[in-house]
Amino acid sequence: MSSALAPCPVFIDGEWRTLSGLPTTPVFNPSTGDVIAECPVGGAAEVEAAVQAAHAAFPAWSETPAVERARVFFRYRQLVEKNFDRICQTVSREHGKTLGEARGSVYRGLENIEYACGVPTLLFGDTLENLARGVDCETLLQPLGVCVGITPFNFPAMVPLWMYPLALACGNTFVLKPSEKVPLTALLLGELLVEAGIPKGVFNIVHGGRAAVDALLTHPKVRAVSFVGSSPIAKYIYETGTRHGKRVQANGGAKNYLVIMPDADIPKTVEALSTAAFGCAGERCMAGSTAITVGAAAERLLPSLVEAARAIKVGPTDRPAQPDMGPVITAQHRERVLGLVASGEKEGAKVIADGRGVKVPDAPRGFYLGATIVDGVERTMTLAREEVFGPVLNVMRQDDLDRAIEITNASAFGNGAAIFTNSGRAAREFKHRVKAGMVGINVGVPATMAMFPFTGWDDSFYGDLHIQGREAVQFYTQQKVITTRWFGEGVGDVWKK
Repeated sequence: MSSALAPCPVFIDGEWRTLSGLPTTPVFNPSTGDVIAECPVGGAAEVEAAVQAAHAAFPAWSETPAVERARVFFRYRQLVEKNFDRICQTVSREHGKTLGEARGSVYRGLENIEYACGVPTLLFGDTLENLARGVDCETLLQPLGVCVGITPFNFPAMVPLWMYPLALACGNTFVLKPSEKVPLTALLLGELLVEAGIPKGVFNIVHGGRAAVDALLTHPKVRAVSFVGSSPIAKYIYETGTRHGKRVQANGGAKNYLVIMPDADIPKTVEALSTAAFGCAGERCMAGSTAITVGAAAERLLPSLVEAARAIKVGPTDRPAQPDMGPVITAQHRERVLGLVASGEKEGAKVIADGRGVKVPDAPRGFYLGATIVDGVERTMTLAREEVFGPVLNVMRQDDLDRAIEITNASAFGNGAAIFTNSGRAAREFKHRVKAGMVGINVGVPATMAMFPFTGWDDSFYGDLHIQGREAVQFYTQQKVITTRWFGEGVGDVWKK
């Protein structure tokens, strides 16, 4: 840990504050292993200040016309686009994504800002004239109050942008707690939001670990909590938040299955599987972590897939010459992934593309793993049951589609699933029967765009209303129903012949 680096600031009540006297955690550049920043480990005091600021700002912001709130996000969109390369470079530097992957993730975040710009129409209610004789009825969508976002390390820009633009556009105020592993992108996005004209106290950023999270989950003035992270923590967030009267949407981990039928287009399938399994170094909840080959598909697919995995160039992502895949987030996480691959070997699986010994001579201290494929995985193995969150693809071999669907549905998770086939009948059978919230047909990563909800099921999601789309508008608002009756001559009286 470097004492020469000042701790990252917090943003509370319209002020950037550098906190002294708190412990800090190092922020690494995963490509080099160097410490590039220190993140303060805040707690209840910082949370209290941020929530109180957001609570105080809520009345004026919630009464700001939706059109005016939307204009803030039109300006914000322009600023994010203007600073697009700077944001992507920050994502790449503190996370390790390639610049191409960073660009893709920031574009997805930008789409959520664009969706928030449409909030005047998203907040339309319903009306019915003459619900009864002389009685009219209407609905209104009104903001909740102080909302909270607790975000993970794997998408430093995209996941926060899933949350606060729409929450704020709906008239709420917000406290963001980004991952302590990747705080720099969140701070940059916050600076741009201030430049766009967000009023004092409406948006706040705090840092910290469990103490800060617990303070947010239990604070009486917090109305709603959005979370993305691992399933055990998602369950804890949901149970703790709801126990304290919060509305909670908690997105967890996944074990996404990719079923390859014998009639699949092999070159296209290899391309899709490589992206799904090894894109972003496998560090995403929509990663395709298990391929189930049906019948003769294994013999057609695996030689080309292994060749493609071995051809993936691994290297530092903070330089002009870009690799195909960057590092994982920390040395500790790399060791965890290596341990899971070793457990698969120990339990009888075979590594057919081995990226464990990858060397990067010009960045020897980076946290690198190469693309790895493990064949002969059985559903009882640790490697098959746990989310690896690294560049590792399991291969299971089955005789028919029924068995492939059965194995997919036996998973405790339910984020995504995909099938690769040229058969409309097989595709229809799969999409109808598979138990997952997001389904791809010849699409390896069926992640949705801003106007559709991110619909994890089972242990991949805890809550009722999902992130993104109309469900997110419902999550960040409460509905009011107004029934009106006016009296006057011939009005409201029972009609008589």
